[in-house]
Amino acid sequence: MLTSAMNLLDLTVNQLKRAAAIKEQIEDLNKDLRSILGGSANPGAASKKKRTTSASGKKNIAAKPATLSVKPAVKKKTMSPAARAKLSAKLKAYWAAKRAGKK
Repeated sequence: MLTSAMNLLDLTVNQLKRAAAIKEQIEDLNKDLRSILGGSANPGAASKKKRTTSASGKKNIAAKPATLSVKPAVKKKTMSPAARAKLSAKLKAYWAAKRAGKK
């Protein structure tokens, strides 16, 4: 492998070609070694065991109610007409006093 002190820009064309050829040979040898040892030709394609759910697990999932994550509708709070009129009168008096104070 190239060391950090070595700069690729300092290499000649012949050195780069030789390095590429050596790298290809290494990859071919690794591929041969994996085929001999019974491994995959592609190291990134390692086979993983597929996870499955047992029959009893499927029954447990099916038995659960489907609406667990649904929240119940929240009833909106409403004001009575009398309370609304009272609040309106207070706010009108507040703003009238505020405007009178500005003048």
